[in-house]
Amino acid sequence: MIRVLVTGISGRMGSRIAELLRHSPGLKLNGGTEAPGSFAVETLLPEGHEVVDDLSKCIEHGDVIIDFTSPEATLKHAKIASEHQKSLVVGTTGFNEKQKNELKELLYTIPAVWAPNMSIGVNVLFKIAAQTAKLLGDDYDIEIVEAHHRHKKDAPSGTALGLAESIASAINRDLKKVACYERHGQIGARPAKEIGIQTLRGGDIVGDHTAIFAGEGERLELTHRANNRDNFARGAILAAKWVAKQAAGIYTMQDVLGLNS
Repeated sequence: MIRVLVTGISGRMGSRIAELLRHSPGLKLNGGTEAPGSFAVETLLPEGHEVVDDLSKCIEHGDVIIDFTSPEATLKHAKIASEHQKSLVVGTTGFNEKQKNELKELLYTIPAVWAPNMSIGVNVLFKIAAQTAKLLGDDYDIEIVEAHHRHKKDAPSGTALGLAESIASAINRDLKKVACYERHGQIGARPAKEIGIQTLRGGDIVGDHTAIFAGEGERLELTHRANNRDNFARGAILAAKWVAKQAAGIYTMQDVLGLNS
């Protein structure tokens, strides 16, 4: 039985992960954390475990930690996981470059899955969008449009950036050089190899992502729409079960799903 700890267990994602874990064969929810001061701290989970405000207080009760919190919190959790040699699944987004580098150093010391989106459908989208870009070539302009609820703090979404990186890598473009995140005013003609990444925010949209390949006289659109958060939670649980059996290193959902071949 793989023992799982969920950080941010009372949040949008953490609560769904916890609920689905309770019905996942081979896995056991064995504790959870919340931020200091949260109403959930010191409350009891149905399994009898007390929600704590510091991962180090329950780390010995878990084999794998699932983390969908914030960049700052995730770094703290990764440090604790590394010190105790526990596996980690990271679905947090919004890291800056410095934070990404710090997290990589920690995750390399343990078995870890780090992905901008845990959804099986989204990761298939990453794969087929990259293949599509290679097949269509430079005659098609590439745009990515993402939409999320009004409360999302980071933009573009980690999923949109992951999608753009998958496409750019497939066609040998440096995303840092060709990405365009906004357009306004007299911008001139669109550069041939530009990859546009545009953001929409509003209402309670769970998450929509579209890769657009626009050519002369036609366009191809690949879209994934999330209707609820359960698909992300199911993917995270699948990743937890998979990573518990792996050697130290950083893996992605492409590895979990066998899509890298």
